[in-house]
Amino acid sequence: MNATTTRGALLAALACVLVGGSFTANSLLGDYPYAGGQFLRYALACALLLPLAGRGRAGRLAALAPRQWLRLALLAAVGMVGFNLAVLAAERTAEPAVPGVFVGCAPVIVAVLVPLSDGRRPRRAVLLGALLVAAGAFAVQGWGRSDGTGIAFSVCALAGEVGFAVLAVPVLRPLGPRLLSATVCGIGALQSAALGLLLDGGSWLRRPDGTETAALLWQAVVVTVVGFVCWYMGMQRIGAERATLFSGLIPVAAACTAPLVGTGAYGPAQAAGSALVGLGVALGSGALRRPGAPRTPTGPGLSGDRTPRSSVVRVPEATD
Repeated sequence: MNATTTRGALLAALACVLVGGSFTANSLLGDYPYAGGQFLRYALACALLLPLAGRGRAGRLAALAPRQWLRLALLAAVGMVGFNLAVLAAERTAEPAVPGVFVGCAPVIVAVLVPLSDGRRPRRAVLLGALLVAAGAFAVQGWGRSDGTGIAFSVCALAGEVGFAVLAVPVLRPLGPRLLSATVCGIGALQSAALGLLLDGGSWLRRPDGTETAALLWQAVVVTVVGFVCWYMGMQRIGAERATLFSGLIPVAAACTAPLVGTGAYGPAQAAGSALVGLGVALGSGALRRPGAPRTPTGPGLSGDRTPRSSVVRVPEATD
């Protein structure tokens, strides 16, 4: 790995570890209205991210085409608000491990979908690494009881996880990680407010208590502001295919932090699954590549494909 790839891998890993730890915070928000919590989380994150988005942010947003705004709206609806809603809906009739196992398959889907959309074949090492990551996620979480409804919503959660990476690829270059994160958080807050008014009426938002406030602040400041920016900075450097490999760290981080609040245990199965995830990430990201072996170019200006930066110089790119 060169310095850019290593930095991108570390950023993607940090983002996924933060998201994994957020599942522990979610357990403290069980009694808070779903849409209201999402609104507070994304609205606060947007307010914190906008000052960090750099100069010219209004111009970059104004330059977006209508189809790019539609993509941003889909990213927020599918990969953020919809993903969280699907997980909660799945857990009504399924044990939490069921949606977790489906979401753990996201690296496999992205490893196939992204290269096919670029008109090329999936890379064998990335695909094999993704399969190992999915197997490791399954080992960490196990399989729980479910019915057809739980499985259906778990598939929706998988679609949301895939969409969070794939839908961002074309808009990451012109906006950059910080402005992209701020924009989708603002859109997600509006969507959450509309959803809350539609489903819960006047009870969609209330003042959180002390524990809920701490959990929401963690979700907004750490998981969303830091996590989203790190995720998209990592994806900007190593591409969506390789970045999504690190989503296997989400169940690992969740399993490691669950004992801290007494909601789970970390045993031999979790240790074995964690090792599989680590092996898959190392293989797919190229950390196990032999010295002198041919290397696929990656870095800023690439979206996980093999197109060198010089061939896309006509596309404005925002870097953070």
